[in-house]
Amino acid sequence: MSKAHRGKGLRELTARGRGACPLCKRESVKVLYELEAEGNKMKVCKTCKAAAAHGKKSVS
Repeated sequence: MSKAHRGKGLRELTARGRGACPLCKRESVKVLYELEAEGNKMKVCKTCKAAAAHGKKSVS
């Protein structure tokens, strides 16, 4: 089977979904995952989302 449509949703986002993560401050990573902190929603990278879910990284 063809995989021609993989990542199609990323092409519509600005900069293909890449930017700087507000938690780890890394640049040019995919910031696609929403994380809610004190009523505010922010988009973070995959590793920060997993770390926050497991309590290893605090969101403030």
